[in-house]
Amino acid sequence: MITTLADALAKQGYTDLTPVQEAVTDDALVGQDLLVSAQTGSGKTVGFGLAIGPTILNEEGQFGPQSAPQALIIAPTRELALQVKRELQWLYAGAGATLASCVGGMDFRDERRHLERGAHIVVATPGRLRDHIMRGTIDLSEIKAVVLDEADEMLDLGFREDLEFILDQAPATRRTLMFSATVPPMIATLAKSYQRDGVRIATTSKESQHADIEYRALTVANHDIDAAIVNVLRYYDAPNSIVFCNTRAMVTRLTTRLSNRGFSVVALSGELTQSERSNALQAMRDGRAKVCVATDVAARGIDLPNLELVIHAELPTNAETLLHRSGRTGRAGRKGISALIVPAKMKRRGENLLKWGKLTATWALPPSAEEVAAKDEERLLTDPVWSEDFTDEEITFAARLLEQHAPEKIAAAYLRLYAGKQSAPEFISEYKDGPAAKERAPREVKSFGPSKWFSVDIGREGKAEARWLLPMICKAGGITKNEIGAIRIQPNETFIEISAPAVPGFLDSVGSDMKLENQATLTALDGAPQLGERGPRKTKRDYDDGPKRAPKRDFGDKPKRDYGDKPKRHAPRDQAAPPPSQQDHVPAIQPIPGAADDYKARKPRHKPERRDHGDALTEKRSKPPYKGKSDGKKPAGKGKPPYSADSKPRKPGAGKPGGKPAGNAKDTSKRFVPPGGKAKPRKGLGKGGSGAPKRGKS
Repeated sequence: MITTLADALAKQGYTDLTPVQEAVTDDALVGQDLLVSAQTGSGKTVGFGLAIGPTILNEEGQFGPQSAPQALIIAPTRELALQVKRELQWLYAGAGATLASCVGGMDFRDERRHLERGAHIVVATPGRLRDHIMRGTIDLSEIKAVVLDEADEMLDLGFREDLEFILDQAPATRRTLMFSATVPPMIATLAKSYQRDGVRIATTSKESQHADIEYRALTVANHDIDAAIVNVLRYYDAPNSIVFCNTRAMVTRLTTRLSNRGFSVVALSGELTQSERSNALQAMRDGRAKVCVATDVAARGIDLPNLELVIHAELPTNAETLLHRSGRTGRAGRKGISALIVPAKMKRRGENLLKWGKLTATWALPPSAEEVAAKDEERLLTDPVWSEDFTDEEITFAARLLEQHAPEKIAAAYLRLYAGKQSAPEFISEYKDGPAAKERAPREVKSFGPSKWFSVDIGREGKAEARWLLPMICKAGGITKNEIGAIRIQPNETFIEISAPAVPGFLDSVGSDMKLENQATLTALDGAPQLGERGPRKTKRDYDDGPKRAPKRDFGDKPKRDYGDKPKRHAPRDQAAPPPSQQDHVPAIQPIPGAADDYKARKPRHKPERRDHGDALTEKRSKPPYKGKSDGKKPAGKGKPPYSADSKPRKPGAGKPGGKPAGNAKDTSKRFVPPGGKAKPRKGLGKGGSGAPKRGKS
């Protein structure tokens, strides 16, 4: 290994290399194109930093003077690109490297100035890098190595065209290294097109991924999702946590909810500016924030040192996204927890995601309020503060407290202050797996029992509806809807069924006048009403044992009408239309006596002349022929025959001896003159109404 890089690793605290780092730094692979697949959190960034070292450094392990870039690192997201830049800065600090970044959301002019001053390594996102290439602000003529980090994610985000454009602009003698968690067919095709005898390196398989991550699937009721997230955050109390959502709207809502509950929370989504996203991640690294609510923009490559908990507030769309989300924890040998919030309606989907990802999860219920309180007591008793030494000032103040209060009171006050700094846990309702649809027993239908019928003298024609009749009857009779059975609305009256035990109280409340609040009259019936042959409208219970639908009538083999040979609508140009069929199934319409004579007496109308153009029928109205001028002074216009002297002029006075000449359509200086009057000049115009407006006082 190059000395300057080895010293940087030792200074950073590296004692052993990860499997992917050992594989890519093999001496036999120096100068080779590589296609590397490794799980998230396996140290790929340092791995490709070590892999390109022999290609871009001189024999002493140093860079030359600042000039055109020698290495190009391309990452899918802004956060990942800036993180890669930070990692390579300490790795190549001893080699005198100058790094520059080209990412979206940053000032383009600042990036251009940095590139003009010279940079050895450029870390960029595909879209912004293509802009620099097309504007000529970056020189790729001296590129010796190109690294595509998270290549599968870049193709999923639609950067294939940008990547092909960038690779076409780079020198053909470069090294091309592709690093990805998975190698789908698109990655293999891209590697085959832009790599020369690329070496395939796979350091792990899906079966052994995320061995340091504990997966927990927490089943909750559909209305307890937010409460479960709060209790999981409180139970584990991790230094850093990420809560993943599928949409930006969910990120905004959940961020507000957690902030109101007292959590130090930041948001990370695509709708934020680059400075806001960078500040959010920096707050997580500095400890100013403990919870980050993010979309899948943070699912790739983001490395937070103290991230111990990942919560999937919404289940991802596929198993690959689940792996990348969970890979934010359990990195570099550290332990982590990935908790899936699985509502009742999404349980089958959660099971499929774990099966497709070949992951084993512990199915359980989210922590209850009692479990969170017990965990708080355990953390308080095992807090490292009990084994620390105290200053003289602290001991003196403790003695003053003991003089004024009993030890039990001081301990209780400290416990209350400790609990007040934390958000109170949420109550979660009991979750039970209901039986499958096939196993559910049919709903029991209770009988209404003995009843008495009443009639109201308002029906369908009076706009009677059950939605306002029901509360009116309940209010007037002092009963509830449980004592009312069927309501049958007829054209002029409505029949109401009331339970027999409630009838005496109902009649006492209505009164002897039997009037309702809208002056409708109530009448007691001796028996069930007669609703005619159709009877009352059936309810759902009437169809439980009866036939579902009446059988269809059997009409047998219905003979088809024979229309004979129909004539074609339009005959070909070289063939006359065939005569109409001789089979007349419809009787001819008899003419009305006297109609023909009456028609002939009318003024004859002009009939259009039809010309035969095959399938296209067009109409052309014949016009009276025009006589052209034969004086030889001016030929007739093209396609427009001139008017004769005796033809009707277009304008009054035009074409008459001594009349005004016809106006010119192209002359826009003349204003429109309405029929029967002269145009009035506009205000502010000069003489004649067409001059420029005068300046100054009018």
